[in-house]
Amino acid sequence: MFATSRRKLLGASMIGAGAVLGGLGAPSSAAALTSRGNILLNRIPDLPKGLVEAAGFPLIDAIHGRRSRRFAKGASIPGGPLAYTSKHPPAPLSELETMLLLTTVSGNTGWSNLIPHNRFYLPKIPNYAGAAGGRTFPSSAGFHTSEIFYTDDNGVYFFPTRDMDAATAGNGETDLNSYLDKHKSRIVKIADGRLKTPAQPQHMEMHNEWCGNVPGSTFIMPVADLAQHVVLTLCYLVQNGACIYDSVNDQQLPGLEKFKSLVDIENPYPLTYVEQIALTEVTVELSTSCYAGALMLQAMGLGGWMYDGINQFSVLGASGDPDVPGLGFRADMIPGQPLPHVTGLEGIFEGHCPPHFDNMRAAVESVVRRKFGADGPFNPKTPGPYRQSDVVRNSAAPIGEEFVDCVATMAQYVYDKFGRFPATVPAIFNLMYLQAHQIDTGFYDEHFSSGAYLKTHAEHDQNWG
Repeated sequence: MFATSRRKLLGASMIGAGAVLGGLGAPSSAAALTSRGNILLNRIPDLPKGLVEAAGFPLIDAIHGRRSRRFAKGASIPGGPLAYTSKHPPAPLSELETMLLLTTVSGNTGWSNLIPHNRFYLPKIPNYAGAAGGRTFPSSAGFHTSEIFYTDDNGVYFFPTRDMDAATAGNGETDLNSYLDKHKSRIVKIADGRLKTPAQPQHMEMHNEWCGNVPGSTFIMPVADLAQHVVLTLCYLVQNGACIYDSVNDQQLPGLEKFKSLVDIENPYPLTYVEQIALTEVTVELSTSCYAGALMLQAMGLGGWMYDGINQFSVLGASGDPDVPGLGFRADMIPGQPLPHVTGLEGIFEGHCPPHFDNMRAAVESVVRRKFGADGPFNPKTPGPYRQSDVVRNSAAPIGEEFVDCVATMAQYVYDKFGRFPATVPAIFNLMYLQAHQIDTGFYDEHFSSGAYLKTHAEHDQNWG
């Protein structure tokens, strides 16, 4: 793919922002980079010097050097004290830069470590996780309900990795070409041309109209299936002997009395509280994925920043403006509610709720299959990081029919009562974005004192050219 076939990194790990790039390097810096970690870097020829810099970039420098560097090549601020017009045309990221950034934001990092113990489960282990693979950002109890969309000058893409098998070997060796190819093969192009996000107040915060999703940039949009996350949260509650009540209408859920041997129906959790917890958890998931990418921008010498200043409904395709189709997600207006209820992108990213499922029981059964079915975290045939992975995976607390009935009863009540699922938070949720672009250092030289950008930014063109 990048003229690196059959080239392998020998070694284990590296400190710094380059940790996710544990398999990267170049012969010219092998000695220096080996001192930062136990890695031999003389097996991968003909890679740009910028990759060497990224692999060895210190984590503390990435953290302290992280800034919102909004001024891209091709940009212009027409007036005010920071007026400046770029002398360069917009410049897109290279394919290598794009893949390194995508795999930093949402790449597979091998097999995840399951939650190993809860004394109330003995001799079993908790069955919380939704995915067997780990990614570059954390997810509550290993639910992993988000995926990544992105756009550049050429198109709009879907980059699914949440149920991806381990893309790295368990012996400390990483074949860079194979690793990137595995991720690249998962990318689905869903539209030609850049995603349209008009520079108008209803679609974009006006402080971003000159710099947001501009030509040359790569604009990354994590999106969560919050409906699935709520279903997984209900599963978590039932597994721990808890249930919910309708805190909006202050009433118990009918039908739960028959599950009193499974859950504590006398002390239920408020529905609104449970949904707010789920919303908070996916917000962390979306934000930390972007933050990982923001740190990598510093290591790669790219400009950009993480932000939420583009209308989430405009991005999803639920703004009501036919000229702004966004990602094309389905959205319905529910009587009595002011905002569209976005449920999914058919065939690409469908939320765990109707109309993408016939009913909420079907959505619950889908979650259980994800846990215990083929390639699931609790399927004994799924490989893993343990010496006896089959034994560990087969030791998860089981989910039987009564369990499914209990969760489905709660979920279906919510859908029937409120005409949607979840009741008080979105089914599909997006908030934070990451933009990457080549910065115009001339703007910073003109208006800032020294130190406005890093050495990697100053040397980007020659290092990545």
